[in-house]
Amino acid sequence: MRYIISVIVASFLLVSCSNERLANPSQYVNPFIGASTSTGLAGTYHGMGKTFPGATTPYGMVQVSPQTITGGDNSSGYSYEHKTIEGFAFTQMSGVGWYGDLGNFLTMPTTGKLQLIAGREDGSIQGYRSLYDKSSEEASAGYYCATLTDYNIKAEATAASHSGILRFTYPANSQSRIQIDLARRVGGTSTTQYIQVKDKHAIRGWMKCTPEGGGWGNGDGKADYTVYFYAVFSKPLNHYGFWNTEIPDDWNRKKDDVISDSYLQQVSQAPIIKDVNEIEGKHIGFFTEFATEENEEVTMKVGISFVDIVGAENNYKQEIAAKDFDEIRQEAVENWNNELSRMEARGGSEEEKTVFYTALYHTMIDPRTVTDVDGRYVGGDGKVYEKEGFTKRSIFSGWDVFRSQFPLQTLINPKMVNDEINSLISLAEQSGYQYYERWEFLNSYSGCMIGNPALSVLTDAYLKGIRGYDVNKAYKYARNTANKFGNGERGYIVLNVSETLEYAYFDWCLSQLATALGHKEDASHYMLRGQNYRNTFDPEVGWFRPRHADGVYDLWPENAPTIESYGCVESNLYQQGWFVPHDIPGMIELMGGKEKTLNDLSSFFEKAPESLLWNQYYNHANEPVHLVPFLFNHLDAPWLTQKWTRHICDKAYRNAVEGIVGNEDVGQMSAWYVLAASGIHPSCPGSTRYEITSPVFNEIRIHLDPDYFKGKKFVIRTLNNSKTNRYIQKARLNNREYNKCYLDFKDIVAGGILELTMGAAPNPNWGIEKE
Repeated sequence: MRYIISVIVASFLLVSCSNERLANPSQYVNPFIGASTSTGLAGTYHGMGKTFPGATTPYGMVQVSPQTITGGDNSSGYSYEHKTIEGFAFTQMSGVGWYGDLGNFLTMPTTGKLQLIAGREDGSIQGYRSLYDKSSEEASAGYYCATLTDYNIKAEATAASHSGILRFTYPANSQSRIQIDLARRVGGTSTTQYIQVKDKHAIRGWMKCTPEGGGWGNGDGKADYTVYFYAVFSKPLNHYGFWNTEIPDDWNRKKDDVISDSYLQQVSQAPIIKDVNEIEGKHIGFFTEFATEENEEVTMKVGISFVDIVGAENNYKQEIAAKDFDEIRQEAVENWNNELSRMEARGGSEEEKTVFYTALYHTMIDPRTVTDVDGRYVGGDGKVYEKEGFTKRSIFSGWDVFRSQFPLQTLINPKMVNDEINSLISLAEQSGYQYYERWEFLNSYSGCMIGNPALSVLTDAYLKGIRGYDVNKAYKYARNTANKFGNGERGYIVLNVSETLEYAYFDWCLSQLATALGHKEDASHYMLRGQNYRNTFDPEVGWFRPRHADGVYDLWPENAPTIESYGCVESNLYQQGWFVPHDIPGMIELMGGKEKTLNDLSSFFEKAPESLLWNQYYNHANEPVHLVPFLFNHLDAPWLTQKWTRHICDKAYRNAVEGIVGNEDVGQMSAWYVLAASGIHPSCPGSTRYEITSPVFNEIRIHLDPDYFKGKKFVIRTLNNSKTNRYIQKARLNNREYNKCYLDFKDIVAGGILELTMGAAPNPNWGIEKE
């Protein structure tokens, strides 16, 4: 594995005290971090980071990335330990479980005899997939390359926001080729495709993806979208053809079906069609053949749209038509440098900077734009809309990202947060549902995971002054959401502690929004509902416990708190029970008081394995515990927040393929690191409080958006910081002594300097001052 400096001429780092931003932060991005779906490395069925190593731009519509696997639970379509590549796709999901989706327009350069299926990595079924030289594989911000050794072809990829380009360097061969599988989709197949040869160099068409073809949640995510493409080849289309597989109407076509022996055999026997210039079918492909000289470069530029073919062509023409590969790549690097320089990490090791900026990079992939360059997008009713003051975005992994990702973005990219709230509002309205989806994917109400996370994101943004949307409409849909999904008249979810606690928190969020908007009755109502977490706490066992509809608590088996999924979702009772962020004093009281709670919480961390891989205690590999390290600040023991966040930063993140201990989850895992390594993190999104913890770096600079905030930048600076000196001894805020273990959002966005003096031993007297 190599990740490379992603500029043609390397820039030096600015280390002065000027207002200039870091010149070239993209040089620290290693897209291979997290790029594995391996369950073996993870020690659990959830797998590793599931990120992709290919080329993309900040929040871009297009991701041009290698594909090594189709089917199964392999959301990115790539896993680093695989030894073969089956092609390069132009759309990807980042870091998700639940089988994944996208991976459309699979393109492969080949030579020799035409083969219609990729085959299998183990060689049990032959196909066009190729071994690749691992030593040749490189990835950086906006660029990917590898040499396909079966064909001796070097493949390179780069991207613009709505388009991408592949550059293939061929050997001398009389039968070189580019072939495209239009049916391919990461978690299944597109169900219908169309392609037309427009002229001597261009093709255009679409791929319709529905739940019947698997994809998101293997169809349970209800993904229903169409990808439109417009592709231009540098070589003329003098010798081209199609294949068209007849798929029986009664065949299933989901994630495991499309990689079965019978399905692959059916596709491999498809007829080749050469006497037409357009075709439509259930499983079609396209190829163009040509002779190449030694080291001859052939390019394919592609515009992508979710609106229509006209949009795809326009995206291509506006972004990349007049540019060559290197120009597009350089622009991608510049775009990444502009976005990544919103934060500056100074000091720390080269490895730590790589982890930091790669994490920041991963927070800037989603929610991505699905608005074409002309401002059009597809709404929740399937109709085409014109851009109205915001960029329509998609892939809102709400259950994950309300915890760290959106609290980070409110600081560094409030416009994106504003866009996402507008996107959720417009979807609720256009779809006719009039409530917020918890896990949105290309307008689908997937129902994935639990809770009402949009209420947290909306409340958090509004209280921080991010309000560029119809507030009354936003509140209406928030209220509808809470009334449709929640703890109901019973005050708890039967046999489900996770849902009960999370709904209580989201109701509290709505109460805060109602208060801010002057809706006093609603505020009181939802504040009271926020106390429903108490309804699943059993004093007899001293912990949260599943409860039946008649009020009787469920059985309490041996080791009940650490039994995964017992009364919980993707967690256990010990992990989920700490999730009362909106009423931490009330939680502490239920748990037996400050001393007992502090002892229990310390034990929770001490019993976790050093690796922090999936486990039954502090399980950083999944989201339910991500706010827990900051509880120590509320227990008058802020040095333990400092201890454990530094430990997590050191053990759960590193510069390696397995450098994220769990699924990256659409920016959440990475955002946690960015904030914690900077020395701040919320303990309760929906409030404006950020906990202070131990920074990894000597200095972090957060450049603030002048359209939203008065301050220019906020600096977190440390003195005597090191791996040993991880405890805060004293603090100064804007040159005044500061003895609180938290900051308010308004203090940060006003600009200024928080200076922390560090030492090797805890200072139990710092950070315990109250309001």
